[in-house]
Amino acid sequence: MERIKMNDELSFSRIIHGLWRLSDWEQTKEETLSLIQFNLEQGITTFDHADIYGSYTCEEKFGEALSLKPSIREEMEIVTKCGIVLPSKNRPDHRTHHYNTSRQHILSSVEQSLKNLGTDYIDALLIHRPDPFMDGEEVAEAFTQLKDQGKVRHFGVSNFKDHQWNMLQSYLPFPLVTNQIELSAYHLENFEDGTLNLCQEKRIAPMAWSPLAGGNIFTGGDAKDVRLRDTLTKIQGETGAEGIDSILYAWLLNHPARIMPIVGSGKKERIQRAIDSLKLQLDHDQWFEILQSSMGHDVP
Repeated sequence: MERIKMNDELSFSRIIHGLWRLSDWEQTKEETLSLIQFNLEQGITTFDHADIYGSYTCEEKFGEALSLKPSIREEMEIVTKCGIVLPSKNRPDHRTHHYNTSRQHILSSVEQSLKNLGTDYIDALLIHRPDPFMDGEEVAEAFTQLKDQGKVRHFGVSNFKDHQWNMLQSYLPFPLVTNQIELSAYHLENFEDGTLNLCQEKRIAPMAWSPLAGGNIFTGGDAKDVRLRDTLTKIQGETGAEGIDSILYAWLLNHPARIMPIVGSGKKERIQRAIDSLKLQLDHDQWFEILQSSMGHDVP
């Protein structure tokens, strides 16, 4: 498995396993451990979490599986996110859905994530969403304290635009390592608004959430869905790929920004399809055919 160097001390696997639906998979902890081990055997060492996933349950389920074989913790990179507050039966004190990037909230979120995951450090902590009430100085204080304590080794963001990235980075004494953003052939916003360009400018490899566009392309009936599906099916035939999902992954993986797709499936065969897509090479014509099918018109 190709690895992406995030900085001198950290690298991620090119394919990342996402755990946001772990609670929906209804696995025993033994089954989850088997899935984790399958990923590691295939070279997927980076696992993506957030405190809110599964209404605040997914981190703990992963930690329970990890407790069955604690030695594999050193074989992986754990990424988690904080900053979103959700009303939940598991958090009865939460009254409203909002963002909280205060120093105290970040510190308490990390303490809870460490407990849930059964680990004494997190490889990378991301601010989950841009917070319009963010105090960059407070975030920097929290990040610096966590780093000095060894509880979090590296830091990044998720869903940040360039001005939000630059504002937060201006307060930090160390560089942010990644921006986790929505990227797919269906959702082009971050290709078009300069977000992906900023990643390249800063030499930051982005993590891509929803690389299959939530499945719309496979079943949707609107004009965009049909256009993309037809084009992807055509290119699947040209490349010999197993499915159009492989082409969707390859479309991101062939981009020069070193995009790391997050595969959010609990099925080993679907994870394997993402891994196999690393071997697919799309030529310029094929890459732009997919782009233009999504846009619905030719490039200018």
